[in-house]
Amino acid sequence: MILLGILAASGAGAGAVSVAGYFGGGYTGSAVSTVDKFAFPDDSRTTLASGLSSDRREAAPMSNVNVAGYVAGGQDATFFTTVDKFAFPSDSRTTLGTGLSIARGYFAGMSNSGVAGYAAGGGSGTFFTTVDKFAFPSDSRSTLGTGLSGARLQATGMSNSGVAGYAAGGLEGSVVATVDKFAFPSDSRTTLGTGLSSARRGVAGMSNSGVSGYAAAGWLGSTVSTVDKFAFPSDSRTTLGTGLSLARLSAGGISDSGVAGYVGGGSTDPTKLVTVDKFAFPSDSRTTLATGLSLARDAPAGFQDSL
Repeated sequence: MILLGILAASGAGAGAVSVAGYFGGGYTGSAVSTVDKFAFPDDSRTTLASGLSSDRREAAPMSNVNVAGYVAGGQDATFFTTVDKFAFPSDSRTTLGTGLSIARGYFAGMSNSGVAGYAAGGGSGTFFTTVDKFAFPSDSRSTLGTGLSGARLQATGMSNSGVAGYAAGGLEGSVVATVDKFAFPSDSRTTLGTGLSSARRGVAGMSNSGVSGYAAAGWLGSTVSTVDKFAFPSDSRTTLGTGLSLARLSAGGISDSGVAGYVGGGSTDPTKLVTVDKFAFPSDSRTTLATGLSLARDAPAGFQDSL
């Protein structure tokens, strides 16, 4: 089900439909450019003929439903400013003329579909508070005057399109439970009084726009299977009784809003995974897809053609 009130607020249009989720790039022992596509609602997997423009991992994803998905920055032998754009529904790839303001990886992506995408925090030897904003559909870039509340990497993004984006968890010298919230369209930042249930990095984010956001798994000295749920708009937090099928860090998250969220790949440290867990909305019951990723990898960027 698509939430028409949220679509109207986001500018995505009443014709928006739920189509597919994508896991782009990642790390198998070396960085890859592979982009796997999972069709909604049957969850069948194909692999795009054109992957990322270069091998990289730890990039930030952004999504503009019915229009395009984006994979920003990341790392291989160096850090990138590159932002690749995949047009929906053809999945043809172009690369933006204007990339990130700073070459970096290990950061969070948030989306206000129909309006803008955001790439928050990250690092390249130095940790950043920087939040870059890409206006849709022009893809022009600005940098917010107010960034994250602390310089951090390996946060995850959650989005309540038309309302707010969230950057959860991460590393600021030590792991943190912090959740920063950016109100749309003003981009003003607050920090939630209740953060994650445990301080951790390498978390995967999923969003059921208009209903709730999820922060799954991560690392706090060891990998965890925990899934925290933040109810919209109150931002109250609960923790699911059933977590992931395997404790892991650095997985990717995709969302079929109103239907299900998915956590794909990741690492049990050091084993890389093909596993894709699916959480049905609104029950949050978990199943594991029979067909996982095409390559066992961690640090993929998850984007979707769905809110």
